[in-house]
Amino acid sequence: MAWTKFQIILAVLMVVTGSINTLATKWADKLSGKNSAGQDKPFNHPFLQACSMFLGEFICIIVFKIQVFCDKRNNRESETTRISNSRWNPVIFLAPAMCDMTATSIMYIGLNLTYASSFQMLRGAVIVFTGLLSVAFLERKLKSYEWLGIFIVIVGLACVGISDIINPSKTVTFSRNSIITGDLLIIMAQIIVATQMVVEEKFLTKYNVPALQGVGWEGLFGFVILSLLLIPMYFIKVGNSVFDNPGGRMEDAYDGFVQMYNNPLIILAITGTIVSIAFFNYAGLSVTKEMSATTRMVLDSVRTFTVWIFSLSIGWQEYHYLQLVGFLILLCGMCLYNDVLIRPLYLKLRDKYGQKSEVEPLLRSSDEEFTSPSMKTKSTSINE
Repeated sequence: MAWTKFQIILAVLMVVTGSINTLATKWADKLSGKNSAGQDKPFNHPFLQACSMFLGEFICIIVFKIQVFCDKRNNRESETTRISNSRWNPVIFLAPAMCDMTATSIMYIGLNLTYASSFQMLRGAVIVFTGLLSVAFLERKLKSYEWLGIFIVIVGLACVGISDIINPSKTVTFSRNSIITGDLLIIMAQIIVATQMVVEEKFLTKYNVPALQGVGWEGLFGFVILSLLLIPMYFIKVGNSVFDNPGGRMEDAYDGFVQMYNNPLIILAITGTIVSIAFFNYAGLSVTKEMSATTRMVLDSVRTFTVWIFSLSIGWQEYHYLQLVGFLILLCGMCLYNDVLIRPLYLKLRDKYGQKSEVEPLLRSSDEEFTSPSMKTKSTSINE
């Protein structure tokens, strides 16, 4: 079935804003400005950047309120208006917000130490940890093709990591050790992201909460809590090995604002992060509603490829074939896990060209009878 113009616009908006989000954050990391000590230093403030990301998520609740207002003004009873009248306690979003806050902060530290494309590709590790945690805590039984997808994703992640280690770009300033550290931090953060997804599925699915409203509440909680944590972070001394600011503090928000004042391009990059994350969440949720969660997953893979191509074209990193191989393997693993393209195509071709025989039952997967093409399977989507 052909896409409508509105669906095409949503797909393009999701890919473009998702790519801008990663690239704008990395651009801010690469920009320099005079700090509070009068030194020209790169902008290294991951926790301050994480605050901007949550501010962008909070904008989603404003969009939601505008939708409800427009529906009421036009005397239109929509699903959004009906759901918004349901009663629930916003505190249910506190735990997911804490997970999101911790994971985002760790990922932004890792992004400052490695490539933007590696950052985007390694986030695919969330599939591995989400699958394992759903088995442990949600008592979900993974099908054979989902286990195969997880294994293939691990192989793809290994290829991406190896390409960063054996072929560090000569055009960047960070060392091989920092690249390894950054990659590991990003992968570790996916454990927390997977925990967030499991918590949301276990405790939030019973509440009929609009997606935009949920993202907005998580953004509000994350922004408020992380903003308050910036105060004690200022007094925690960790040295200049990772957080390069005048006092060697865990986070020096004042120093960050001084650099932003002295280099307006940093403000532009931060603004790009805020605006893009808001539009990305809206577009992603709309794609899931208008098309499917699997379409969203495929478009998210296109976003990864876009970030990689852009990073190569402007010289942020150098080409290495292993990273392309890793990306393709990751894409195959994601498609298998989410039951997109590969397995449906195989079943379609088998039904069309396969011949029934006495040994056919021996070749059939034990879970096929529960996963016919007519049944929709639940997909795991990756957040920004």
